[in-house]
Amino acid sequence: MTGTKKFSLGFFPTPLHELKNLEKDYPSYRIFIKRDDMTGLASGGNKTRKLEYLIGQAIEQGADTVITAGAQQSNHCRQTAAAAAMAGLECHLMLGGEKPELYNGNLLLSILLGARIHYRGESRKGEDLDQLAQNLSLKGKKAFVIPYGGSNITGATGYLEAAGELKKQLDEKGLSMDYIFFASSSGGMQAGLTMGMKHYGLESQLMPVRIDKQESEEGSLKEIVHRLIKQGDEGYVGSIDDIPLIGGYEKAGYGVVTHREKTAIRTLARKEGIILDPVYTGRAFYGMMDHMEKKKLPVGSNILFWHTGGLPANFSYAGDIV
Repeated sequence: MTGTKKFSLGFFPTPLHELKNLEKDYPSYRIFIKRDDMTGLASGGNKTRKLEYLIGQAIEQGADTVITAGAQQSNHCRQTAAAAAMAGLECHLMLGGEKPELYNGNLLLSILLGARIHYRGESRKGEDLDQLAQNLSLKGKKAFVIPYGGSNITGATGYLEAAGELKKQLDEKGLSMDYIFFASSSGGMQAGLTMGMKHYGLESQLMPVRIDKQESEEGSLKEIVHRLIKQGDEGYVGSIDDIPLIGGYEKAGYGVVTHREKTAIRTLARKEGIILDPVYTGRAFYGMMDHMEKKKLPVGSNILFWHTGGLPANFSYAGDIV
């Protein structure tokens, strides 16, 4: 925990409810969903929790500008732009690819929210963030760098606290979860949940589904998660091998939509009226469905899917998902 004062950005607690229609297809399990797609910040998403601490830290340090990076359809960048607008900060986004002829999805929203866009070709994970910060400094700006995905120990604190929120909701409902599935890409949510489960006594097995096969300059995803946990929990003695990560669903590559993502998106939409996204939650939800279909989890288990948002990306991927 960082001690950073939060800057309020979202609406919490997010809903927790049962997917009773979906359970008819998987009668061996009880299936629940945690709705962080309903955090409220520019259409919602999990980055709101991280950004409450990151924006709070930026304000504490006297920043007038925030900068971050991601793909053009980055949910994190869209929510960072919204958070900066709420806090009265200038926002710069370093996005992969070239400037498109038509803005849509998250990119459209980021621009509407006032973000200044820097297109960086093949670089989409913040490789040049420090250089941009230096350039802005020369122009008299005091820039605060938010890492790719908001995944540092400050951002991870948001999901440490989210574990406590979930624990309270489960206790109120007289429930416990055996497994918690979610999309894992930049590592902050996974590290925060890991620390939070220990801190709040939440006994569930994390089932992080790997989304991106490309490694970061910071190391492998397991290395990043392990390093964040060690920074936040001095008593942590686990090794990198103890970090869970479900692979096999990311082989098509980041942002490549296959029949798996299409199946997941259509299934949850048509069974429960809930919209996933084609990059993160669609891939992770399919991983959960595959585990239930193949009975990889003990019969009778309570299973939770943590919905991390991403609805706007569907408009950019319309040709791939319909």
